Amino acid sequence: MNKSSFFTGQPVFTQLLNLIPLSIVNRLSRKHGSNRYCKRFMSYDHLVSMLYAGFFQCTSLREQTTGMQANCTRLQHLGLKHTPRRSTLSDANKRRSASLFEDIYHELYHKYFSSDSRLKKMADRLFIIDSTTISLFTEVMKGAGDKKANGRKKGGVKAHMMVDACHDIPAFIHITEGKAHDLCLLQKLQVPDNSTLVMDKAYINHKQFNEWNGRGIKWITRLKTDANFQIVVSNPLSAVSLDMGVREDAVIILGRPSNRVKTPLVTARLIKYYDQQNNRHLCFITNNMQGEPEMVAGIYKRRWQIELLFKRIKQRYPLKYFLGDNPNAIKIQIWAAVLCDLLVRVIQQGVNRIRKRPWSYASLASMIKHHLMTYINLTAFLINPEKALINYKTPDLQKSLFT
Repeated sequence: MNKSSFFTGQPVFTQLLNLIPLSIVNRLSRKHGSNRYCKRFMSYDHLVSMLYAGFFQCTSLREQTTGMQANCTRLQHLGLKHTPRRSTLSDANKRRSASLFEDIYHELYHKYFSSDSRLKKMADRLFIIDSTTISLFTEVMKGAGDKKANGRKKGGVKAHMMVDACHDIPAFIHITEGKAHDLCLLQKLQVPDNSTLVMDKAYINHKQFNEWNGRGIKWITRLKTDANFQIVVSNPLSAVSLDMGVREDAVIILGRPSNRVKTPLVTARLIKYYDQQNNRHLCFITNNMQGEPEMVAGIYKRRWQIELLFKRIKQRYPLKYFLGDNPNAIKIQIWAAVLCDLLVRVIQQGVNRIRKRPWSYASLASMIKHHLMTYINLTAFLINPEKALINYKTPDLQKSLFT
């Protein structure tokens, strides 16, 4: 490859923004009326500004706006004609609906991950459901838990997620106040047919289980300690299952028969498992009646993947200092963080198909952050960073206008 092919007329940030089709932003802006009464700071400008804050981990509006002003000569490549002022950005975070950023995220997920041709050959897809709480230092959004000694309670925002385990990316996100119960996610969730769901005990809902059973969706969760159930039949255990830690395999009926009108009965499979590594007993319930019992325990173990994703987003795009003190601004910043995460995952997925030694997410995200305003071909750079930067020189923008 010629050395000149490593260089490009667009910075890395622009190449990331090219992954977001402008047609999607314009269509969703018309849907939400996001550009109404706006003269200069349009929806696309707002999106670019929040992604800039996410990638550079800005902790204040002053840090964000001055950083953009320092790169004003390069912002033209990002599609921005004007750098926003603090008051303009603050007003936009308060008035422009966070639903616009929500729809942009879900559109991009379906564009780059949901339509993956490899998954059409798989009988099942694995999704993990859980939520994470982000503490706030004001009472903007009501948090969960006990009040402090001074009688006040910190604010809190909760992000409910359904994570695509194959791509390690949230397939659906719902943001609420911290006091909201996890079950509120099920009311908005659209689970693909013939998929597999893994969740903790907070999402047990008999009516929802029966609906998933009718759509061919397999689910795995833990049994509550106070759950009512009756054993229908006990399945024999093989020597292999016993060695793997399985202690019981039975078909049960969940629920109280006398209360079946209010809480429907659910036929499920009960698997008692002994975790030798942590010396504890676990009880799993599932509607998968065919697989080996140790396989069910192995699938549930993958639920920890969503905890690693929460850690990844909170560490890489710190959600500790918010650029606004109102619920809409807080939600927009959270959506910007997960959008940054999605764009990096798209690049990681494409580069790792070519590169012999795959990039880890942390290394690739750090590399992108440090070279966000560098004029270099992102894909070629990530395939061979050392070779791409041997004779790198910042292009003369003044001369490029006349060539």
